[in-house]
Amino acid sequence: MKITKPFAFLLALLATTAFADVNTSALARLQSRWAEVNYEMTGDAQKKAYEQLLDEAATFLQQHPNDAELLIWSGIIKSSYAGVKGGLGGLSYAKEAKADLEAALGANPSALDGSAYTSLGVLYFKVPGWPIGFGDNKKADELLHKALAINPDGIDPNYFYGEFLRAEKRYAQAEVYYRKALAAAPRPGRESADQGRHREIESALAAIAPKVR
Repeated sequence: MKITKPFAFLLALLATTAFADVNTSALARLQSRWAEVNYEMTGDAQKKAYEQLLDEAATFLQQHPNDAELLIWSGIIKSSYAGVKGGLGGLSYAKEAKADLEAALGANPSALDGSAYTSLGVLYFKVPGWPIGFGDNKKADELLHKALAINPDGIDPNYFYGEFLRAEKRYAQAEVYYRKALAAAPRPGRESADQGRHREIESALAAIAPKVR
């Protein structure tokens, strides 16, 4: 059967739409499950749940290896697990997260409002420096500024830049960014993540309050 050009175009459009639906579903699953594991679980149960989530992210990436959004969330999950696992084992996951986030930047630097810049910047200031790891505060500052340039009012880039400034003992400046993060617009579909982040911000503000005033 000969396929006419309009029909061929329709088939291509349907294929693209189907891919978008799969991608959206996978992304929503990773985001919602990460919020649950990160904010509602602790101890061995949290570690086990992260390991299962790592497997899910790997499966999605095998199906769509060049998808910037899935690469970002694979990196976020790996970096979160690195913090929970700790030690040299955690460092290996941090390095894998770095690779995912760098691949996401190569695919689409603006994906998810520049979240790859945010997450990569966090890794650079939380991972130990040479010779143990790749940590570098100057690089972290640069990456977090790029994230803020793309998403200046977002909850995550402002919160994490506040965290960076707090680590640098620049408490008054950190407070500015924490409060801006607290005032960020809600993210549809990410209510649990927003609630958890708000708790982190409130805790951070309480911790730095004596050092600001």
